[in-house]
Amino acid sequence: MAAASDVNRLTSAAARGDLRETEQILQSNINVNARNEFNRTALQVVKLGCPSVAEALLRAGADPNLPDPSKGLRITHDAARDGHTDTLQVLLRYKADVNLQDDDGNLPLHLAAREGYQSAVELLAPRTAHPFQKNHNGFTPMELASQHHRDDTARWLENYRPSQLE
Repeated sequence: MAAASDVNRLTSAAARGDLRETEQILQSNINVNARNEFNRTALQVVKLGCPSVAEALLRAGADPNLPDPSKGLRITHDAARDGHTDTLQVLLRYKADVNLQDDDGNLPLHLAAREGYQSAVELLAPRTAHPFQKNHNGFTPMELASQHHRDDTARWLENYRPSQLE
């Protein structure tokens, strides 16, 4: 079993987006789903603009569906909220479930829509079982986009029909 310091090194390397060090640490057969001193896995803290680091962790067996201890966010929620479509594509290839809700009932689609990341919305909508689902506050992704003045995204969602892109 890996020492806590090795887990902390792995999460730190992933958070910095350091592919070389991440891969080096992974070669030591560390449990890629082990939690660091802040109770988070390397994938949960990966630098989102570094899809190659996320992919290295996923290839090593990182679970993309583990909830973060704070608010139940998955890595897909974080990537969607921050508009990292490239990272979302990697996560989807490794079976990330975009139908898991956070503690507020948000799907990744809700967060992408709220922030107006239309490319992420267009990627997620056809993969979301219920793209018009309401969160715990009673808002659909389209309503969140509209409330936050993400007019193009709201319009796209308003016109979206699931059979269009499937």
